[in-house]
Amino acid sequence: MTSAVFLVILCIGIMSGASAHDPSLDAEWEKWKMDYEKSYSLEEEAMRRTVWEKNLKIIKDHNGENGLGKNGYTMEMNGFGDMTGEEFKDMMVNFPIQPHNKRKSIWKRAVGDVGLPKFVDWRKKGYMTPVRNQGKCGSCWAFTVAGAIEGQMYHKTGKVTPLSVQNLVDCSRPHGNNGCASGNTYNAFQYVLHNGGIEAEATYPYERKEWKCRYRPARSAAKIKAFFVLPEGEDILMDAVANKGPIAVSIDAFHDSFLFYRTGIYHEPNCSSSVVNHAVLVVGYGHEGDEMDGNKYWLIKNSWGKKWGLKGYMKLAKDWNNLCQISSYAQYPIV
Repeated sequence: MTSAVFLVILCIGIMSGASAHDPSLDAEWEKWKMDYEKSYSLEEEAMRRTVWEKNLKIIKDHNGENGLGKNGYTMEMNGFGDMTGEEFKDMMVNFPIQPHNKRKSIWKRAVGDVGLPKFVDWRKKGYMTPVRNQGKCGSCWAFTVAGAIEGQMYHKTGKVTPLSVQNLVDCSRPHGNNGCASGNTYNAFQYVLHNGGIEAEATYPYERKEWKCRYRPARSAAKIKAFFVLPEGEDILMDAVANKGPIAVSIDAFHDSFLFYRTGIYHEPNCSSSVVNHAVLVVGYGHEGDEMDGNKYWLIKNSWGKKWGLKGYMKLAKDWNNLCQISSYAQYPIV
């Protein structure tokens, strides 16, 4: 790991390309537009149809004739199907940060998997709020931090309260975030800590764009005493997920395979070893079949709505040399 990496928390993007329209796909195109409430001008529709067809081909080529996919997972068309790579890049802002995991840590490394359960799923314990959709606002970092605090608050109080993502989007610029343009979980945790709290979704609802900060201390729904930055290592992340609850992480997700993920254990061989661009919440882990066959996974919660992946969740390959940097920027709050 180098002394600096590029941390981009933006969370949406898709590959683009030009191709002739296939009339046999007319009905499928019209149904997709209806399902995702898409409407275009005549000029724009031709371009969007071209992008959509290119992405559909990528998905079908991956899944193959039997529909089982490559590398153990499948893809499907979703609401990102008409977005170009240029649109994603226009929204992306790269900036270097120091890797927080290089700091001296007091975390005691677990000895292998000794004493840890083979399966963890915090959804079954009541820790999770419903999956939400960030829309075109690059606020995955805010959803992830809100989710991590929600889990710890449930552990403390026995009540699950959705927290305000909009509060973080609007108010954490002084701590280094950039609203819907970009941000990172470390800066968001710093904001909640120094601000003295965060409001609930009920009093400060999500609007999919940045506005003036409207936080009111009297409406604070949760506070944190500190937050912990984990050293890099999947064994350490496993220990933390098992014993602490949902953990905020940042990963490289800028791949069409991630954007169109449907089911199975995700494994992208082109995941970067030096760049992260998306924040998600690790809410568990487990394995399918014989764990000795390499079928272990991390269970992650995304912020792209319930129509993406496993109703908003994904199984990402575990113990695959820190795939997509799943353990490199892991943090959790103390409430």
